[in-house]
Amino acid sequence: MKYTVTLVLLLCCSILLQAQQIARFTVKAGAYPCADLPLHCAFDTLVDAEELQLVELKGNERIQRPFQLEPGNIWILLEGNTRAGETRVFELEEKARQPKLTINAMWVMPDSTDGLIITDFGKARLKYHASVMKAPPGVDSIYQRSGFIHPLYAPNGQVLTNIQPKDHYHHYGIWNPWTHTKTGGKEVDFWNLQKREGRVEFVSFVSKTMGNVYGGFKALQAHIAGSDKVMDELLDVKVYHSGSDTTRYTWDYTSTLNCATPDGITMLQYRYGGGFGLRATAEWKGDNTTLITDAGTTRNNTDSTRARWVKITGNTAKGRSGMLILCAPDNFDAPQPLRIWDDKAEHGELMLNYSPTKMKEWRLNYGREYRQRYRVVVFDNDLSVAEAEAAWQAYAHPPGITCVLLPGKQ
Repeated sequence: MKYTVTLVLLLCCSILLQAQQIARFTVKAGAYPCADLPLHCAFDTLVDAEELQLVELKGNERIQRPFQLEPGNIWILLEGNTRAGETRVFELEEKARQPKLTINAMWVMPDSTDGLIITDFGKARLKYHASVMKAPPGVDSIYQRSGFIHPLYAPNGQVLTNIQPKDHYHHYGIWNPWTHTKTGGKEVDFWNLQKREGRVEFVSFVSKTMGNVYGGFKALQAHIAGSDKVMDELLDVKVYHSGSDTTRYTWDYTSTLNCATPDGITMLQYRYGGGFGLRATAEWKGDNTTLITDAGTTRNNTDSTRARWVKITGNTAKGRSGMLILCAPDNFDAPQPLRIWDDKAEHGELMLNYSPTKMKEWRLNYGREYRQRYRVVVFDNDLSVAEAEAAWQAYAHPPGITCVLLPGKQ
């Protein structure tokens, strides 16, 4: 009888152990290495995320890793370096009675100006302006606007963006208004505010998300021509936890456009506008900044060329830092052409724009959505060309991830 009871207890423990394991995720890297890469795949569970933990299987070790659940998806951070072709295996399980893993969680917090600041374990990464930024004193109020990112911080704390510079009061850090458009039989310029034709305004936050893999928000922005709204934009920003390398971090910038009137809108061919715009810090000049693209072009011969990625590195009072901007392969007319000031323009300061319609026009029809995606890697010191190319490959062709529900959870 004693042995029977013992056997039953062991069997029950075994069943309980199996019940604790929910799903296994197998990640297979492609032809390029990657570092601290965020990945997601379709997944849904009725179990609350607070009751779960993710572990990576490494030999006999089960190492706890950060994860994040959202409706219909799970996000995993591939912490550390993943070799080309490497396979990594993770399991999602119900929490055992053991100490919780301390993770540098991402926070999205409002500030006193109604903007949002995203931080990684207390370190500020970027700020989105929801309230109207007034024009500088003595400057025409037409230059005020909302719905832009500034500051963008390097890991060392250096501010990498600039707004309302005296040479172009309508430049706002990271922003993306279209310049040469036509709707309802009229041409409208949303970029050059001084023309008083169009503007872009923040409307509302659709969501704000915090977690252990990313922090972000979705904001609705209206494109106004005169007094009429002609286009809605959903701006989706995700800033990812930096993982093991605190000298760099990654964030995504996704813009989805939807026509507000049956007339639709045509983005006419023009040399700049839309996509992804950057007015860099005034500390970056022609003599202390370098720029290179995947095609090997540099600052003085990149304008009007196409690039899958562009890397900018410059010196500031806090040291050397920069950003790598990746253009998604499914963007309109990708790899998209670039508008870039050379090192003699505007006292050597830098303006960059991934301009989707620099080479050809783009017709947007009523009742459809149009998406543009960009990823930015912000770094201290520098990145090699090989690292930049690997980052683009991981963005454009991420490692494959498969999910298998474990017995008892199917």
